[in-house]
Amino acid sequence: MPEQLSNLIPTLVQLLTEFALKFVGSLVLWVVGGKVIKFALGLLSKALTRSSTDPTLIKYLISSLDVLLQVILVLAILGIFGIQTTSFAALLAAAGVAIGAAWGGLLANFAAGAFMIWFRPFRVGDFVSAGGITGTVEEIGLFVSKIVTMDNVVNIVGNNKIFADNIQNYSANPYRRVELLAQLNHSVNAEEAMKLLRERVAQIPNVVTNPAPEIDILEFNLAGPVLAVRPYCNNLHYWQVYFDTNKVICQAFGEAGYPVPEQHYHIRREG
Repeated sequence: MPEQLSNLIPTLVQLLTEFALKFVGSLVLWVVGGKVIKFALGLLSKALTRSSTDPTLIKYLISSLDVLLQVILVLAILGIFGIQTTSFAALLAAAGVAIGAAWGGLLANFAAGAFMIWFRPFRVGDFVSAGGITGTVEEIGLFVSKIVTMDNVVNIVGNNKIFADNIQNYSANPYRRVELLAQLNHSVNAEEAMKLLRERVAQIPNVVTNPAPEIDILEFNLAGPVLAVRPYCNNLHYWQVYFDTNKVICQAFGEAGYPVPEQHYHIRREG
């Protein structure tokens, strides 16, 4: 037994030494390879940006190349340990239905991402409502997209969920309409109030002149006429125009001395 053990120890030492060298080599390859991939993709991204390539297409290409290069790097590391790509493929195939189902979802997201790049329902930087999220598109990736909501929260949404749902692109047209209401008292001359608002709202910064702001009577309630106040502006200035219009309504009516709207009831007593 001692003799057999003494013969076994050199073999174990040799195997452990070989494994340690392979492990160190694979670790070095992983670190160096990752940095080289990151550096190369950075150079490519800068080159494409300088060539005025669409930012949406740049991000999608960089994401695709990143995944491809990472897979090649993993296969190279497996090769260090003597695992051939054919053996690796057989191992994946043996995983069966679970991997197939997972890849089914990934492929659906990948296909949806490709269709979004092709049909361009929106671009990076557009303000959209898609996949149940409303915000600014920060990135269209290989499988998912990033949408930043107005409260600065990053949402990661699967491309298939976005492409399968309705998409509203608020940035597609050169302008959009701001919709606000202005309540008048019964005693206020509605025509005079509308003329006043048309003059004041047109002076708000970033309100477009064509089409001109729409000010008209929308309905009547117990307090008096309700005016629809609808200026137009670029999507980038939407909230600035929204809040400034509210301020203008308040200031204009206050300076004109309009009374505060109050609900009025007439009660008749019979007999």
